[in-house]
Amino acid sequence: MKCLLVLLSGFEISDGIMTHLLVRNGLVREANPLVESLVREGDFLLLKVIGALLCALLLWCLYKRFRKVSLIVTSSAVVFYGAVITWNLGIFLTGLSPI
Repeated sequence: MKCLLVLLSGFEISDGIMTHLLVRNGLVREANPLVESLVREGDFLLLKVIGALLCALLLWCLYKRFRKVSLIVTSSAVVFYGAVITWNLGIFLTGLSPI
């Protein structure tokens, strides 16, 4: 479980960094207006790191009580963020906008 939580936190933070770079460089446009304003103002990365750590802490506390549920939720989130990271990395490396 600890490895999954570290992986999830890393994926979430990586997603924040890539989103920040892609939006700032004009390669993509953030669909969520609230998130877009946070990315442009610079508070997005701080909130993403804090959110990732709080999420990991919450899932760890949940794991102590409901092992199977927390493993399923954490594993699903890792797969989801893995797909998001792969998508963002493809855009980042090719410089092509999906829009």
